[in-house]
Amino acid sequence: MKIGHLLLSAGLTALLAPAAHAARGDSGHVNLIYNQAPSIMNPYLSNGTKDLEASSLVLEPLIRFNPQGEMVPWLIEEIPTLDNGGVSEDLTSITYKLLPDLKWNDGSPVTAEDVVFTGAYCMDPEGGCAQLARFEGVDKIEALDDRTVKITFTGPKPYPYLAFASYESPILQKAQFADCTGTRAPTCSEQNFNPVGTGAFKVDEFRPNDVISLSANENYRDPELPHFASVTLKGGGDAASAARSVLETGEYDYAWNTQLAPEVLQQMMAGGKGEAVQAFGSLVERIEINLTDPSSSLPEGERATADHPHPFLTDERVRRALSMAIDRELLSEIGYGDAGQPTCNLVPAPALYASDNTDCLTQDIEGAKALLDEAGWTPGPDGVRTKDGMRLSLLFQTSTNAVRQDFQSIIKQWWQEIGVETELKNVDGSVFFGSDPGSPDTMRKFYSDVEMYANNFAGTDPEQYLAMYTCEKAPSPANAWQGENTNRYCDPEYDRLVAELGGTADPEERGRIGQQLNDMLTKDSMVIIPLIYRGTASARANTLGGVEINAWDSQLWNIADWYRTE
Repeated sequence: MKIGHLLLSAGLTALLAPAAHAARGDSGHVNLIYNQAPSIMNPYLSNGTKDLEASSLVLEPLIRFNPQGEMVPWLIEEIPTLDNGGVSEDLTSITYKLLPDLKWNDGSPVTAEDVVFTGAYCMDPEGGCAQLARFEGVDKIEALDDRTVKITFTGPKPYPYLAFASYESPILQKAQFADCTGTRAPTCSEQNFNPVGTGAFKVDEFRPNDVISLSANENYRDPELPHFASVTLKGGGDAASAARSVLETGEYDYAWNTQLAPEVLQQMMAGGKGEAVQAFGSLVERIEINLTDPSSSLPEGERATADHPHPFLTDERVRRALSMAIDRELLSEIGYGDAGQPTCNLVPAPALYASDNTDCLTQDIEGAKALLDEAGWTPGPDGVRTKDGMRLSLLFQTSTNAVRQDFQSIIKQWWQEIGVETELKNVDGSVFFGSDPGSPDTMRKFYSDVEMYANNFAGTDPEQYLAMYTCEKAPSPANAWQGENTNRYCDPEYDRLVAELGGTADPEERGRIGQQLNDMLTKDSMVIIPLIYRGTASARANTLGGVEINAWDSQLWNIADWYRTE
């Protein structure tokens, strides 16, 4: 398996340059299908990849990452560095120069004030920003003139490319969002559903949890792009039907996140209408452990909050036993084949940050039983362990997906072997990865004991990703359940190390600290149970050119360059 390299299942035709194009929009219409329907177009109010992907059609950052993980200047003239003077010698500031004559899709000019506003929008303590980790260590953001933005940090920041980098942190139009800051942010439906952007497309109609209709941005900075005049992004269904609509029926041109067993994909590709494309970045399928009590017996507003610790998952021995019972090799073989490999790490790549943690790779049922015995959990007549009158019983939730449901069923059997009773729950991906603070079924509200999902970090530096698990970022009613620290982990030493990573310049030392943080979450405490390091997978029609599958940024990062081949 070629981890870290771009993989295409059937050649490199998608990367070939298009024939000469005479005008914007001459490829007509393109149909995209996402098996998780977007529910919002504002990435600062959602961590859901499906929402971030959809918004990336319209909203853009200053910096993007290409399929090789390299930084690309997007809305700026060049990447600021020490050599060109864009990064200060003391590493306490970075200065960006916007492209000249940059316009929003409504024709108004983009200015440095829009960038300043976006930073203030996310860092508002009452706003519950879903991307707050990208502003870790930021002291202030200021406009030096209409095109120049300076970010000053609280101390030296050797890796200053977090804020406004990748599809997770785009620029918002100040004029549109000025009245949507703080607690008002989630209430601004028009702004959150129909953002004004600089991207290749603009929203014509957004129907949450259903479909988005877009057309080419007539004010896009390249007069010959995008090649497509319009886009439909259809959401919902499941991974199998989405892949089938590209690979077998040809109804759609591109299907996102085709998380399917290898033999299923091979059978679909036999139809000859398209190919599966995949790339390896940092995507890890894992189980998150809820360290708070999700019991419905608690009043609403107190469930799954720090005021109520979990009655037994706060015991490391229980968490570790759950991990020891799992055969990751078998899961990988069943679910992904060559598109995945077993892992014990939350951060599997780049190699500099990948810990040599391999302890979890050997299943140990008897060892797991011994740990539960030691913790005082005694098997009852029905095989389920009890302690002080409490049954060792879990609610295990994930999104609706054939591979994930297979994993749930198999893991349930292994946990049953060690005396753990498990109830399985699956939630439609549009809801599970959604941002509705009123829904009881979102991954961030976490009204279950354990949950399984996968996500990754943009770019090739995991500082922001690891910073998600600091104490202040736990979802709660106070931040409209938008925090990034899903399992409510809180360790002052972890927070201290995140700050140390932010101030460390030496690459080897950054790698060492990154590995230590990874191990604190996995190997040392087992608050996260990594399962599979898997590829980012999608499907494209044979008639769709220009697609460059990207595991380090949005899969739609270069959609302006997509075109029709015939």
